[in-house]
Amino acid sequence: MNEAVKTKPLRFLSLDVFRGVTIALMIVVNTPGTGAEMYGYLRHAEWFGFTLADLVFPSFLFAMGCSLSFSMERMKQASARNVWIRILKRTIIIFLLGYLMYWFPFFKLGDNGDLILKPISETRIMGVLQRIALCYFFASVIFYYLSERVAIILSAMILLGYWGLLCVFGDPGAQFQMATNAVSKFDLLTLGFGHIYKKSLFDPEGLLSTLPAIVNVVGGYIAGVFIRKKGNSFEGIAKLLLVGFLLTSVALWWNLIFPISKKLWTSSFALFTIGIDLSIMAVLIYLIELRNLKKGVMFFNVFGKNPLFIYLFSELFYVTLRLIPVAPGLDIFEWGSEKIFQNIIPGPMGSLITALFFALICWFLGYVLHRNKIYIKI
Repeated sequence: MNEAVKTKPLRFLSLDVFRGVTIALMIVVNTPGTGAEMYGYLRHAEWFGFTLADLVFPSFLFAMGCSLSFSMERMKQASARNVWIRILKRTIIIFLLGYLMYWFPFFKLGDNGDLILKPISETRIMGVLQRIALCYFFASVIFYYLSERVAIILSAMILLGYWGLLCVFGDPGAQFQMATNAVSKFDLLTLGFGHIYKKSLFDPEGLLSTLPAIVNVVGGYIAGVFIRKKGNSFEGIAKLLLVGFLLTSVALWWNLIFPISKKLWTSSFALFTIGIDLSIMAVLIYLIELRNLKKGVMFFNVFGKNPLFIYLFSELFYVTLRLIPVAPGLDIFEWGSEKIFQNIIPGPMGSLITALFFALICWFLGYVLHRNKIYIKI
């Protein structure tokens, strides 16, 4: 091992905290209490626009890119065969876990009250974990074989190409609308109606819109490399903030002709979220690495140590709670939200408190794992 590698820091606590904040927000956004609407900023934008909830998923991809930059050096020292085995193994595991998560609980009640197996023909193929798996795969291959400079050029080509695809293959005058865009057409053609997101008949984690999401991982990787070299300095923080400002500015300009949309994962959305994440990372590095801030760090660090496992647990636990009836027309999650939290604090605050309480349960699982030094790598 050369001297340059030895002198680089192995881990930034700020990265674990960033990832932990992302997972905590992801759980809160995905499990709003019932009986009242959640605050608008914790709900995804209907189609165009941007809310805090829309920042969560791209931030996780950004954090994954940062982590990948720490492990890629070891991967490049291994044989190509072992690297491909590692990449494919992790990709397949994450993808299958996501697929099984949407299939869960695998059975449903038939017309005569019997339990029947949910047909595979009605199971959603793509989803959050599936997109994470594909983004991990392509980003790993890109950085294993290509330089960072080439990766940036390729990212620009992906964002411009994705814009071109939507403009050319969408319905004229309605290229970016829900039912008439190229993403919807492509996913219906390749995945089929039975395998897409059923609530809106448009899959927000479909195949084609995964292309620009790869760029969020690339952005995180480039940031991770830079942080390892100069991140732990005022110069590094200033450059992160400057690039973050430039990217968000370009994204807001692009938004005038290619609207920011999380569900379409437009190119302007990808740039906008990368810019924000760079700024957030700069602030966290300043507070945690330079100012040695301790308050709240442990809490979010717990989420950041087992991020995918805690996210998977939160989704399966939530679905399980929604399957347990405890009162007429109410499952156990609805009962807790409407009969307890809404009675104490009615309205959006009660819905938020329900989600926070649920997130704390997930945090406790993470705390037990962290305290026993159990880190489940998915």
